[in-house]
Amino acid sequence: MDWKNLYKGFLMGTSDIIPGVSAGTIAVVVGVYDKVLESINGIFSREWKRHLLFLLPIAIGMLAAIGFLSNIMELLLEQFPQPTFFFFLGLIIGILPFLFIEAGAKTNFTARHYILLIIFGIAIASMRFFQEESNAAIWDTIGPTELVLLFLSGWMASSAMILPGVSGSFLLLLFGVYPTIIRAVSDFDLVILAVVGLGVILGLAIMSRLLHYLISNFSTMMYAIIIGMVSGSTIVIFPGLDGEILLSLITLCLGLAAAYALGKIEHSSKSKKL
Repeated sequence: MDWKNLYKGFLMGTSDIIPGVSAGTIAVVVGVYDKVLESINGIFSREWKRHLLFLLPIAIGMLAAIGFLSNIMELLLEQFPQPTFFFFLGLIIGILPFLFIEAGAKTNFTARHYILLIIFGIAIASMRFFQEESNAAIWDTIGPTELVLLFLSGWMASSAMILPGVSGSFLLLLFGVYPTIIRAVSDFDLVILAVVGLGVILGLAIMSRLLHYLISNFSTMMYAIIIGMVSGSTIVIFPGLDGEILLSLITLCLGLAAAYALGKIEHSSKSKKL
């Protein structure tokens, strides 16, 4: 069990409550994406204890971030939306060079890989056209229909969580359940959290198997797709400029610096293992 993964899980959990930012992207940023997929699949194998011990600090970090930061993030997005998104924009842009190095793009990428990169980058960027402020009200009553929608929303959001560049929170916005789930987290509504959580668990179990197979057997192709999706996500989360330019530039630089630091930490960690 590596308790250093707590902070990685914390960063992933923070991204989960921000529409437009993907936990999968942050997992790539902090260098645990492949291992997370492998461990989720390994939970159902004979070596489940080893995989569970790897996932435990990440899960604790994610839950801590979601629990502690839901109110804070709601306030930041309400009061300082542009600087907040610029920080994550810097984080994502800053990690792209490390992704190209990790993929060995100079030697491994061919024309078809760059074509895949562009196609998936455009596909993710096109989600910008569907990005609108959610006008959905917080549900006052929860019936069978709402419970089914919450379960399906959790399923779809979890599938998006492990796809770099695709935001689970953004899908919750599209489903119209984001305000209700955020309040449930803040109020610790066990019924809503249990239903959404069940959908998340099943979605993770199924999608992780597919992605792990693809990464194991088509590594270079998947790196091209991941880099394209991460690149495209910068278009989705770009908030525009509405006057807080100086503060936004500062948070952008902080995001770039954080990405550089994380990349150096992961590179140093891998060098020591070698």
